[in-house]
Amino acid sequence: MDSFLFSIQATAPVFLLMVLGYIFRRLGLLDEHFCKVSDKFVFTVALPVMLFRDMAATHLRETFDLPYVLFCAGVTTVVFFAIWGLARHFLRDKSLVGEFVQVSYRSSAAILGCAIIMGIYGDTGMAPLMIIGSVPLFNIYAVLVLTLEGPKASGNLSHRLKHAGKGILTNPIILGILLGTIPSLLGIEAFPPILASTMDLLARVATPLALLSLGAAFQGKKALGQIKLSAAASLIKLLVLPALFLPLAVWFGFTDSKLVALLIMLGSTSTPTCYIMAKNLGHEGTLTASVIVMTTVCSAFTLTFWIFLGRALGLIA
Repeated sequence: MDSFLFSIQATAPVFLLMVLGYIFRRLGLLDEHFCKVSDKFVFTVALPVMLFRDMAATHLRETFDLPYVLFCAGVTTVVFFAIWGLARHFLRDKSLVGEFVQVSYRSSAAILGCAIIMGIYGDTGMAPLMIIGSVPLFNIYAVLVLTLEGPKASGNLSHRLKHAGKGILTNPIILGILLGTIPSLLGIEAFPPILASTMDLLARVATPLALLSLGAAFQGKKALGQIKLSAAASLIKLLVLPALFLPLAVWFGFTDSKLVALLIMLGSTSTPTCYIMAKNLGHEGTLTASVIVMTTVCSAFTLTFWIFLGRALGLIA
């Protein structure tokens, strides 16, 4: 019961902010211009600052566990390319491949992950190492698939790969993560108070602004037209991936906070960043928004189930 209540407390505010965005749009308080401007601001400023701050606060030199980081990176890579291959084969509308792949593998690792692990253990535990192993790849692979698959994909494969490579090297979110590792590796404990406070304020804007924009741009009728795809992506995200890879993690000896961090990486709600990334790389975003809403609602129940199962089997203390 405690796990369920905690999952509800973690996901309900996310869902309610999306609902408020939808309501504000219908009341005329938000419009399409707001969505475009806020999406661009979150993508280029707020999210990179948030990820830079979070990475800089990670004590990499003290907590680094190479086998665990490599496991996170390896699983992320296998999942991404497997889903991409299946999506290219089975999806009739090829313009939706990029969006479908991204929301099927990419989790709210940095935001929801830290919150849930802190709720269980009192600190972020192994979440920073999971973030190091997965979040940079989440973003690199997202740029790759959204650039190569979608409405603006044109030219030969070589041209598209060059375009994707440029997108990866100039992606603000990826740059924020990479730059954040520098002070962490150098052992810089804190920034000057004024700079730290400014970064905190900008970082706090990222998630609520992204959620309000997502809700404001949500198109119910179009989302209903893609309900089967949304359900398939949500099923993969919340149930299939944890069922396939958590037993493998246990076989490798990962339990307690390491296992919970992997659960978040594999089976938590699709991150709102998916929507921001899809919109900024030329996709419509309807399928992405629909899956984010669906996984946010359902993840309170599925995460509770996985945590309960882990505790029942003595794998999560």
